[in-house]
Amino acid sequence: MSALRLRLYVAGDTTRSHLAIANLRLLCQELRVQEPDCEVVDVLQDPDAAERARILTTPTLVREAPTPPRRVTGDLSDHAAVLHGLSLPLDPTFPRSAV
Repeated sequence: MSALRLRLYVAGDTTRSHLAIANLRLLCQELRVQEPDCEVVDVLQDPDAAERARILTTPTLVREAPTPPRRVTGDLSDHAAVLHGLSLPLDPTFPRSAV
């Protein structure tokens, strides 16, 4: 598998954004990949990034690499669904959510 690059788009300092960020951190820690590249983009601070990526809702997590890109929306609390949606392998010992 080539390097894993994930980008999470959130909108401001909200409870939903904080939950998605916490779940992304947990996902990045638990993935069995050497140092995944995980980035958070606040679309209120960088609306051009959201437009370039065609982000219509937040939170949205985009797997940019390996290609082809995949995306999931929501607070990322159902880790199994997130991994499935991003076409990443599911570890049976993986925790279901950060909260």
